[in-house]
Amino acid sequence: MKYEAVIGIEIHVQVRTESKMFCSCANRYGAEPNTLTCPVCLGYPGTLPVPNREAILKAVRAGLLTGCEIAKFSKFDRKSYFYPDLVKNYQISQFDLPFCKGGKLRIGGTGFSGEPLPEKVIGITRIHLEEDPAKLNHMGSASGADYNRSGVPLLEVVSEPDMRSADEAYAYLAGIKEIMQYGGISDCDMEKGQMRCDVNISLRPAGQKEFGTKIELKNMNSFRAAHRAIEYEIWRQAELLDRGETLRQETRGWNDDSGESYLMRTKEQAHDYRYFPDPDLMPVTFTDAEIEAIRAELPELPAAMRERFLRDYGLTEYDAGIMTQDRALAAWFDRAAKASKSPKLVANWIGSELLRMLGEAKCPIDECRVTPENLAELVDLIEQKTINGKIAKEVFPEMFETGRKASEIVKKKGLVQVSDSGAIAEVVAQAVAANPAQVEQYRSGNAKVLQFLVGQVMKLSKGKANPQLVVAELKKQLD
Repeated sequence: MKYEAVIGIEIHVQVRTESKMFCSCANRYGAEPNTLTCPVCLGYPGTLPVPNREAILKAVRAGLLTGCEIAKFSKFDRKSYFYPDLVKNYQISQFDLPFCKGGKLRIGGTGFSGEPLPEKVIGITRIHLEEDPAKLNHMGSASGADYNRSGVPLLEVVSEPDMRSADEAYAYLAGIKEIMQYGGISDCDMEKGQMRCDVNISLRPAGQKEFGTKIELKNMNSFRAAHRAIEYEIWRQAELLDRGETLRQETRGWNDDSGESYLMRTKEQAHDYRYFPDPDLMPVTFTDAEIEAIRAELPELPAAMRERFLRDYGLTEYDAGIMTQDRALAAWFDRAAKASKSPKLVANWIGSELLRMLGEAKCPIDECRVTPENLAELVDLIEQKTINGKIAKEVFPEMFETGRKASEIVKKKGLVQVSDSGAIAEVVAQAVAANPAQVEQYRSGNAKVLQFLVGQVMKLSKGKANPQLVVAELKKQLD
């Protein structure tokens, strides 16, 4: 039977703050286990939580960036469940009055599999704020709990069940990640657990309006794993339905090594969590003026930035996508493009040379010694024909290593391009005289040998001759 997949996603994003959600412990990754804790985040009896203002403001910012309606009255609730990673046996979360409701995200472009992905709007049901549980580390027959993560502010972004394929889910995840990073809400480093997702999948016969039985895939920490898991689960459920079996609502894990999902537990219902308002925390209120003040400080989002780069700098869609893959890179390119007369060539240099060198050096863009203005100067030297591309590729590694300006390096090393027609004619004559066999091949109709002769001229000029003038002079002398 032909089935249609119905997919909804719950994304958990750690909020970037100095301290945890309800205590003053540092919100920092990589410390020794259980060293960033206190009586509050360890759930000692008699302790009282104090909400993190910055985390709440960033939750509102996330809502505004995704087109949500911001609640003027909200509250925190206790969500009860009994796992070893939850010290209090309840989690401070939000139930019926979250900070943000009713948003949307537009997806489109090219899917993960490389196929075109039609534009589509994915609804966002809600965004609420809660505390992260501890991290369980499994070691053979034993497990250890690291409570450094316990109490870290966590945003949960809940989508509508609007996605119908693994490609759409992948695009939605990537879009949310971009917004969180550009909004300064989270670094979304999935290797550090700063962004995880749960995927709800059900199948229904094509054309049927009613949803099928929902099955949740839990705690996936990479987009690739999520894409693989969705495709597998769609196939698995279709196989069971084709055999006439009845699906039950359950929570499943994903084993990325075997490429299979596995049963974890039957699914809890909302009433199983016994939500009730947290008696230790006051409600949170916002005025219209306070919401508008947050809105006024919202950054430019990557989709709008890509459109501006296409319009103002003449980039291709591919180049614009590369330049906006990271907020710091986009800002770096923007500065360089504004300082240069050839923004497109700036993008080419970033996409080829700069990103390669940063990757090899394992250096983030904001620690790069080459400033945006220095790259713009290098590009303009090429455009002005002061130097050629070959010389520029010799100059750039020194710029990367030392942070010096291109003009200083070119002047010190005497690398200014030779564009004097008389000087070029002299070097071309030397190359022609030194390579009679190749000259004869060219005159016999082998046009490809011209590139060899160009190389000989460049070698004699130590790479400083203007290549365009060299080609013209060679043809003049040979023809």
